This record gives sequence, C-alpha cells and structure tokens, in this order.
Amino acid sequence: MTDPANSPAPAASRPSRPMAKISLKWSMIEEDSLSILEKFQLVRDLGFDGVELDSPNDLPSREVLDARDRTGVAIPGLVNSMHWKSPLTDGDPAVRQACVASMITALDDAKLYGADTVLLVPGVVRNSPTSYKTAYTRALEEIAKITPHAEETGVSIALENVWNDFLLSPLEAAGFVDACNHPKVGWYFDVGNVLRYGRPVDWIEALGHRILKIDVKEYSLDKMNTEGPWKGFEVEIGDGDCDWPAVNRALAEIGYSGWASVEVPGGDRHRLAAIKERVDRIAVL
Repeated sequence: MTDPANSPAPAASRPSRPMAKISLKWSMIEEDSLSILEKFQLVRDLGFDGVELDSPNDLPSREVLDARDRTGVAIPGLVNSMHWKSPLTDGDPAVRQACVASMITALDDAKLYGADTVLLVPGVVRNSPTSYKTAYTRALEEIAKITPHAEETGVSIALENVWNDFLLSPLEAAGFVDACNHPKVGWYFDVGNVLRYGRPVDWIEALGHRILKIDVKEYSLDKMNTEGPWKGFEVEIGDGDCDWPAVNRALAEIGYSGWASVEVPGGDRHRLAAIKERVDRIAVL
C-alpha cells in the first residue's frame, strides 16, 4: 500500500522552483576583517536569503540578532559543531552525552535565532571501532534523549548523510527517520554527498516528506575514479555529475519548496558572488 504522506504531490501544487531560498554556511565567509554585521550585509548584498551558523559557537548572540534584524538575512538552520568530535555513537557514554548536551544548546540557539532546524550527523562508523549494528542502536537511543527538547523548542533535528559509513542507502535512511518515531526528526539531504555511491533522485524519492532542507554541492565521478574519492568534490557547482534538472524535478515531485544551503569551499566576496551565480543557475534548471 502506498504511504499517502510520501506520495507525489499533486501536479497543481508542485513548486516551480523547489530550491526557493538560497543560504550558505557561515564558515564560507572568509572576510576576517569584517564584523558580524558586515558579514550579514555582505550576504545580503550578494543576494543570499540566509546564512547557517554552527552551534555551540562563541558568537555574541546580541550581535547576531542585531545583524539578522538590520539586514533581513534569515538564519534558517544551525549545524551542530560537536557531532564529529563527539559522535552520538561513540563507545564512551561521556562522549555521547557531550553530543547530546551540544544538541540541547544548539536547539536553544536555533530558537533564539529563529531557525527551525539543527543539522546533526546521527553517527560515525568510519574509522571507529563501533560496529554498524551498535551504531544504529546507539543513535536511536541518543536521539530519543534529544527529541523532548526539540519538541519544547519547536526546532527540528535534521539528520544528514555524510561520509560516515552509516545509513548508506536511501531506504535505510528513510527507515531510520521513521524508527526515531518523532515529528521533530527529519532529514537534511546533501545532494553531492551521495553521488559517490548512488543517485540523488533515488534518495529524494525514498526520503520524500522527511526532507527538511537541502545542502548543495557538486561531485565529479571522473575525478573520483582517476584521482581518488575526496578529489571528486573539487569541482564547481554545475560542472560535475549531478543531474540538477533531475534533482529539481524529483524535489518538485515530493512537493519540496524551501531552503537550499550551499556547502562548498568559500572565500572573499568575489568567490562568494561566483558561487551565488552558479547556484542560481542550477536552481532553475
């Protein structure tokens, strides 16, 4: 039986541009001489709709909120800054608790900033003694400790697919979200990250309504095959193997219309302007 919640959106309701708003990551702004306000002004002047910050962070919250309000640049989501250093699936309970605590802080920060998601890597198996099966169980247990605070703050936990050797297939990822069994748990789909071992459209079809936000980056299978897996990312948006028209069609099919956050090597204002031009092109293909 078809899951009505994951059925294609009616044609009349499908968005013409699924990547409706474009953001970038705070770490991409490599203009160290600029104040927080000036960085927000730069983001606005380049035409970005928002910027995602890491959390926990050491940024003065009053300055961040002032910059947001004065520029109109939104903070749509935050990225947990501890999930690699202190993963939810670590063998040490203290390490797992550190990640849980960081998520509580990040959820509070998100509520303060007006963001509606916190990106979380659900677990790490790569270069870890933790087995896949154990990681799966631990991740579910630890996320269950965070969901009450997500409900309290009204901010969703957005799990992301990264090269962590965990949740490697789209059906498994969808099943994991469902196993969390909470309306405040969804998926932050990174388009470029899956090209190494799958097709983005298959992930979009399988995840469906579970997708809360999109990360945009490119990947080259030719560079992967000739120079190594990590070299695949060393290609500009639109010049790799991502079929962006197919991605947009697949997102439209599931009724997605929301944020797309660029996650590529940043730089100065000229570099960021070039990135914006590229993402604008692929967003309307």
